[in-house]
Amino acid sequence: MTIAATRIEQVETFLVDLPTIRPHQLSMTTMQGQTLMIVRIGTSDGIVGVGEGTTIGGLAYGPESPEGMKLAIDTYFTPILLQSDPNRIGLTMAAIAKAIQGNNFAKSAVETALLDALGKRTGLAVSELLGGRFHGRLPVAWTLASGDTSRDIAEAEQMLERRRHNIFKLKIGRGDPREDIAHVAAIKQALGGRASVRVDINQAWSETTASACLPMLADAGVDLIEQPIALKNLKGMARLARETSVAIMADEALNGPETAFQIASLAAADVFALKIEQSGGLYAGAKVAAIAEAAGIGLYGGTMLEGAVGTIASAQLFSTIAKLEWGTELFGPLLLTEEILEEPLDYSEFSLGVPTGPGLGIALDEARIARFRRDRAERSVHLVLKTGS
Repeated sequence: MTIAATRIEQVETFLVDLPTIRPHQLSMTTMQGQTLMIVRIGTSDGIVGVGEGTTIGGLAYGPESPEGMKLAIDTYFTPILLQSDPNRIGLTMAAIAKAIQGNNFAKSAVETALLDALGKRTGLAVSELLGGRFHGRLPVAWTLASGDTSRDIAEAEQMLERRRHNIFKLKIGRGDPREDIAHVAAIKQALGGRASVRVDINQAWSETTASACLPMLADAGVDLIEQPIALKNLKGMARLARETSVAIMADEALNGPETAFQIASLAAADVFALKIEQSGGLYAGAKVAAIAEAAGIGLYGGTMLEGAVGTIASAQLFSTIAKLEWGTELFGPLLLTEEILEEPLDYSEFSLGVPTGPGLGIALDEARIARFRRDRAERSVHLVLKTGS
């Protein structure tokens, strides 16, 4: 297939503020809504690729925010993109990496838009551009994060009845560890063998606390323990992984291929929470997956609670991984009250269907997006001035 010469003509970024169905509690913050940073890259052949950058709780989770991503792309990424060949994504991202340090989330959003555009240009799904999919559907976990035991049990029972989720993750670490463990144990006891129950501590415990409490989580029937201690304490993670029979998963400690190699070398985790944004994009995420496979480390398709664009970008990559034994956590769009796609994603039978159309295989509902854009008032004024009405 010959791809006609094209050039990037426009890079647009904007913020979309969406409400969530409930407050979402983590050890470091409580989310009351979600902000998506959307980037659109338009090329000379009329194709527009879409990408997304999203964080958990603004800057509470890490060093990037949707507002910061927008500023970085507008100021630093765009001049490079306007001089780049949109069909040479690897070369383009290498030029960006040379000129811009860090900013993994912004890089992931831009790379996603470039892959979406190339897929549309070639008629191929992003998964095919990445080597081809093994899975048409991906198991999806649901996070129970209300903090109320009875409410979480009722929510889990509803998900099981609707056949939407049978894997549940609990956010703990904000309160007394023993109370947290009692909360987890009660939920596991109520669900029994009908569901997998996992916990995410989000770095909240010291190594001493974790060492004392992990056996209690094992006794409670927990299957997986995510990032129990500080991301920098990899040796501590390795000690905990040796001590407990429950699988330990690295999340915040995992920020691309370099940290993946460090964690694997130290045997500091049994499972990797693979996230395209933390990794710096889909290509880097694929490298993280390869390191895990080589080291015999399990894989779990993680989330930054992205909206539909970031979720499907992740799903396109995860579908190409032969052994995704711990499933995924791609429930971000279900946490939002508003649908932003022309055709909603297929969440059914405890899984997410991976779109098969060109690029990401999705289309934004532009009217709905316009309603929730942060700059909607400013855009309305511009529209009035332009039309003279």
